[in-house]
Amino acid sequence: MRTERLFYKDSHQTTCQAKVLACREVKKGYEILLDQTVFYPEGGGQPCDIGTMNRVEVMDVQEKDGEIWHRTREAIQEGTEVTCRIDWERRFDLMQQHSGEHLISGLIHEKYGYNNVGFHMGSETITLDVDGEVPEEVLKEIEAKANQYVWENHPIEITHPSEEELKTLPYRSKKELTGDVRIVTWPGMDICACCGVHVDFSGEIGQITLVSAQKFKGGMRIEMLCGRRALEYTDQLKEQNRRISQLLSAKWNDTADTVEKLQKEYQQLKFRMVGMELKKIETIAAQTAGCGDQLLFEEDMSPDSVRKLASDVMESCGGRCAVFNGNDENGYRYIIGEKDGDLREFVKEMNRKLQGRGGGKPFFVQGSVQASRKEIETFFAS
Repeated sequence: MRTERLFYKDSHQTTCQAKVLACREVKKGYEILLDQTVFYPEGGGQPCDIGTMNRVEVMDVQEKDGEIWHRTREAIQEGTEVTCRIDWERRFDLMQQHSGEHLISGLIHEKYGYNNVGFHMGSETITLDVDGEVPEEVLKEIEAKANQYVWENHPIEITHPSEEELKTLPYRSKKELTGDVRIVTWPGMDICACCGVHVDFSGEIGQITLVSAQKFKGGMRIEMLCGRRALEYTDQLKEQNRRISQLLSAKWNDTADTVEKLQKEYQQLKFRMVGMELKKIETIAAQTAGCGDQLLFEEDMSPDSVRKLASDVMESCGGRCAVFNGNDENGYRYIIGEKDGDLREFVKEMNRKLQGRGGGKPFFVQGSVQASRKEIETFFAS
């Protein structure tokens, strides 16, 4: 291991002077090996650091065979002294997310014994997969406990115990570990084998928000946010609720009750509208009984009612019934039926002339056309 890992000595160090030990050309630029580095390589579910090396952009950092290679677009000659600078805002964000994940995983493990079996830290959210299901009300308790721990501002402890000491530690790990094992401990909350970089005090996490939880592969996938991401998410929710509050002329803490009230009113109006449409359908079917082919236009009738209108009039008129729902501006949807008939050739010709598309059973078809009412009437009159 030729590169000294300064990020483990001080996770808040943002710059360092280093010497280029090697530079090799690769498919997407160059890879540079240093004698020491503040750049964390991707690992343990945590993305790598990015930044600059003598103003040359560092796009990726990977550990390969125990060596840390920094990928750049430009070559830097071996032996050159360079100034390394990480993107601190990104690093601190990733540390917040990773440390917050440890607290949530630790609490779930403590309460249920469930293991963290998957962890992904994306650019917007992080996901945590556990091998068991956690009730929603318990997740709320876990979120509250984690945030309480954040506010208490506990220090982190990072150790490298001996093999004998390791046997006595109740630490979390996805696999059996041997050799030099790095243990990350949040006292009273979590003990975990981890190669990632973390904040020094729990207070630096700022805020932990559990966004969602759903069943996943026999367990549960939890989506969560920490630090600035959690604050930005909260701000978005506040803005959404503010807009809803204005639209409803309701207080910010009454929006849910107001929406529920409006929903009940909407269902009542919808029920009344369906009743009126059914009455209208009954009237039209009676008026057209035995009158032969029918061409009907409806602008605002619901799709289910349009279908019933076409079906009922088809049964009563003794001919073909075509119902067009819509208007000239937005186009028309159609349903055409003919009892015991075969509409395939007729509809094929209609779709060709009226720029339509659709299909169905030989005696009952539906689709849409891009034509005016006048054009539709002209076609049916021909």
